[in-house]
Amino acid sequence: MLSFLRTNIRWIAGGFLLTFFSSFGQTFFIGVSGGELREKFSLTDGEFGLTYMIATLASALTLPWLGRTLDHMAGRRVVQFVIPSLAAACLLIAFAPNVIIVVLALYMLRLFGQGMMTHTALTETGRWFSANRGRATSLVVPGVQAGTALLPLVFTLLAAALGWQTAWGLAALTLIVFALPAISFLWAVERSPQADQAPGQAGYTARNWTVREVLKDPVFYLLIVCVLAPPFIGTTIFFHQDYLVELRGYADYAFASAFPLMGGTTVIFALVCGHLIDRFGAARLLPFFLLPLATASAVTALLTPLWGIYAFMVLMGISNGFTQTLVGALWPEVYGTKHLGSIRSVVVAFMVMSTSLGPGLSGALIDLGIELPVQLLWMAGWCLVACLALGLIAPVLVRRKLAGTPAS
Repeated sequence: MLSFLRTNIRWIAGGFLLTFFSSFGQTFFIGVSGGELREKFSLTDGEFGLTYMIATLASALTLPWLGRTLDHMAGRRVVQFVIPSLAAACLLIAFAPNVIIVVLALYMLRLFGQGMMTHTALTETGRWFSANRGRATSLVVPGVQAGTALLPLVFTLLAAALGWQTAWGLAALTLIVFALPAISFLWAVERSPQADQAPGQAGYTARNWTVREVLKDPVFYLLIVCVLAPPFIGTTIFFHQDYLVELRGYADYAFASAFPLMGGTTVIFALVCGHLIDRFGAARLLPFFLLPLATASAVTALLTPLWGIYAFMVLMGISNGFTQTLVGALWPEVYGTKHLGSIRSVVVAFMVMSTSLGPGLSGALIDLGIELPVQLLWMAGWCLVACLALGLIAPVLVRRKLAGTPAS
């Protein structure tokens, strides 16, 4: 691992920084300023949630169009307009004069932060690495976990000392002064994947599908239904964590104190998954990757003692580690690398959309009297059915891969 990292540090570090700074457009970071935004514009919780959903859905609809730029432009060039756009969004959210501008700012944060920053990192990693794609992806995706652990705390401290608007201004400054030049430097040199594998080996890549072919492939939609489970379920649980704390009578800090446990577990199992992908291939692991999430959902639904939260966080960490690494490596293995930017942008759009729909749908069901623990049992069932479906899909994907061509 150390030898691999030394040889490829510039590309891995650039991808890690992209996923790290994507935090400025992630729900967990934006939510830190939720109270201030609601107070400034006199928004109720429901009105702010609707505003956020509209902005997120709009960003999901834009991603397939914007994401395809990676098929026509080097990643370092894409970074040079994505990062300044994210910085502008940080300034916009801080000094928005009205709700319409808030919607625009949220749209840009979600599009350029959660959407394009992670999309660029994983698309370029998928292209640049073939034999070690799983290992490379497992080293890039923990940037999100590092951002989760560090940035909300740093932002909170800065906001307490200088004000929340100034803190957003400093976020914009950090993107321009540090992130943009650092990532541009690290990615200034293109990398060619190692194309020295035979068809039976794990890193062997499928033929290069076009987006039109992918959208006509029934297997693609079965895969989407399955891979949307983690973002949908994870966002739903964390969005409604205050509801669960109140329902179970936990202390206010119960969830917050367990986040580091999830972050550490995610990093460990991202590395484990990366090793397994390079050994067996992403397709062969598909039938198993939702089992930790199914267990986490059931644990949250059925275990009421406080220690159930810690069991849930460990299981979510295992799920996140496997999901982020596996899904990152899956699409180039299944559909090739030539049109990977366009294909992944469609996938990311579906995933962003699921993160906006999950909290809204579950909240509506709660209002109808269906408590979240009951819903989580349904979600656990979704994961188990998806595992069975993936068990049928995986052999098809392996056969396709064997008929493909090496990545070049």
